[in-house]
Amino acid sequence: MRNIRAAILLAGSLAMATAANAQTAATPANPPAAETAAAQTPPPAAPPAPAALPSPSITGPLAGLPPAIFDAGPFGKIAVNGILDGLGMWTGNHVPGDNNTQAALSNGQVFIQKTDGWFQFYLQAGAYDLPDLGVPFLATDKTVSNLYGPVPVAYLKLQAGKNTSILVGQLPTLIGAEYTFTFENMNIARGLLWNQETAVSRGIQVNQTMGKVTASLSWNDGFYSNRYSWLSGSLAYANGPHTVAFVAGGNAGKS
Repeated sequence: MRNIRAAILLAGSLAMATAANAQTAATPANPPAAETAAAQTPPPAAPPAPAALPSPSITGPLAGLPPAIFDAGPFGKIAVNGILDGLGMWTGNHVPGDNNTQAALSNGQVFIQKTDGWFQFYLQAGAYDLPDLGVPFLATDKTVSNLYGPVPVAYLKLQAGKNTSILVGQLPTLIGAEYTFTFENMNIARGLLWNQETAVSRGIQVNQTMGKVTASLSWNDGFYSNRYSWLSGSLAYANGPHTVAFVAGGNAGKS
């Protein structure tokens, strides 16, 4: 019995040694470095999707979608986006000479901009309508021809420093709580106060950020008068979601 048991133990030991030798032969003791690096290196992450840009400014309930990004050669990366919408309205007590019902193309615009580097630009072109309370409704084609033309907002932006920029061209106004175009506001029709404010002005604007404080100063033509005698500015302090701002403007001459 002792001889049989010893033979069985010896056979088991030989079988285990044979399996170990086979496994060692199948797996090299020192695999190539390239294979080790390939096994440990995670796959490259997908590039981040473009985010919505701050221009044009939009308040709820609408929100801007991320733009399409194109490589424009010497101009670098160009962002393109747009808006297309229509409006219809019924007025119970309309202004004399107006109609009870109206329908129009509210916005058919494209936004092209460059947002990086020391040389940047913004271009907004297309058709738009600006319905206002208390004044007759103006058709889209007449709004474009009588107000700011087919390119209502367009300016060059020189990023002079990390916190300093200079804008030159047809600029959105610094004054007012409502934006100019219908897609930018919660209320489609502009209010009576908006009728007294500037909307788009031609001129130059300097912006400076100092921590939580942002200051802007603009020399422009006010109510799109083509007479550069207006001075407007803003001073804002932001702390988290809260902002306190002082905004003012006035005509330095008579026009």
